[in-house]
Amino acid sequence: MADDPSLADRINDTLTPVSDWVSSIIFFSVDVFGVSLPLVVVWLMAAAVILTFANRFVNIRGFAHGWNLIWNPQKHFDSPGAISHFQALSAALSGTVGLGNIASVPVAVALGGPGAIFWMILAGFFGMSAKFAECSLAVKYRKVMPDGRILGGPMYYIEEVFNRIGMKTLGKAAAIFFAIMAMGASVSVFQVNQSHAQFANVTGVSAPLTYGIIMATGVAIIILGGIKRIGNAMRIIVPSMGVLYVGAALIILALNVPAIPAALQTIFESAFGLDAAGGGLVGALINGMKRATYSSEAGVGSAAIAHAQVRTKEPMTEGYVALLEPFIDTVVVCTLTGLVVVVTGVYEPFLYNPDVVGIEITSAAFESAFGWFPYLLLVASALFAFSTLVGWAFYGAQAAAYLFGPSRTTDIVFKLTLCFLLSTGAAVSLSAILNFIDSMLFGMAIPNIIALYLLLPELRRDVKAYEAKKGI
Repeated sequence: MADDPSLADRINDTLTPVSDWVSSIIFFSVDVFGVSLPLVVVWLMAAAVILTFANRFVNIRGFAHGWNLIWNPQKHFDSPGAISHFQALSAALSGTVGLGNIASVPVAVALGGPGAIFWMILAGFFGMSAKFAECSLAVKYRKVMPDGRILGGPMYYIEEVFNRIGMKTLGKAAAIFFAIMAMGASVSVFQVNQSHAQFANVTGVSAPLTYGIIMATGVAIIILGGIKRIGNAMRIIVPSMGVLYVGAALIILALNVPAIPAALQTIFESAFGLDAAGGGLVGALINGMKRATYSSEAGVGSAAIAHAQVRTKEPMTEGYVALLEPFIDTVVVCTLTGLVVVVTGVYEPFLYNPDVVGIEITSAAFESAFGWFPYLLLVASALFAFSTLVGWAFYGAQAAAYLFGPSRTTDIVFKLTLCFLLSTGAAVSLSAILNFIDSMLFGMAIPNIIALYLLLPELRRDVKAYEAKKGI
């Protein structure tokens, strides 16, 4: 099948000026000792820290309870909702555990030095509390349709809390803005683009439109079946890709055990500016925080759309399950990627290179163990990309339902249009799409975090009541 680049060229020409304009607003940055700091990162991290202290470190106190809800689920078969706690967590992880874990972590290490890993872990820790807050509230304020379908996500609690304070029009506008941003972010062509890059790198075959069409067709088969099919598929795909990738990373670390102590020392020294690589303390901190917030999406409100579908009578239960998500995504998967990159030393030739392509660094790290390991990374990257596409397709469909009504026609038209756009993802210019998609994603955080602050007193009361009831 011959790939015609003309469609991709037209998309590039259209998206480039739009993405540049939108990203200049959302990613407005300030210079901190020579390192660019996007203010949206400050916005997300400040919220995560405030929510952690306000809820008395629920990310620590509720950690074991969250795992208990996964392994010993409450049988709420008569409750509204479509999927179990484990399926909800898997569906949400499908949206956050993606190629960013493989491709973007090495970029943070290259630009900020190995110390970025330390700050990434710390940011993931605080992000657990933000995820707890938004997912608890999403379940509490979800809408149950007469036919049993669930409509849920931050757009509903955003609208509700502004109504309460007498700002109905502003609340509706903020919720609409969130939904529009979510629809834009669901066009996650980065995943198609970077998984194709690994495919072409390993196989030597470059057929971007063909690859994109195959990937988009697989996504369509899953998402047109609704949240139950998504939940059933992701409960198999997400653990499988996790075992595959984490297992491979652990093998590489096992083969480099003597180098681990020195790597940990390098990470610590770089984190506190004792090593000049990557801009010292500030470079490590900013790049680590950026990667953690971009990876876990804590505070963005995206995962709350999936968690709202859970079958439960207790909205708080899903908050405890959801706080596990940044732990798995950032503290475990991203950290393992970073350790592999540092232990093998493959990041060193790429230091200070603003044009670095992250997946190439990870592939080189895998290849350092065995020559065939890049093929394993190819399978892992394809699974990571596919799961993210499925998760975000559902988020976009729920946003479309909020904007245009929850009809079956709206749902099918949106999903088919999205799959068509995704099919072009491997062919379009990465620079033309990355800023646009990221801008949509982090635009969601603006109204979402404002609503979380307004609902914080209520959330604290709900947490106290639930923990008193459960003896936590």
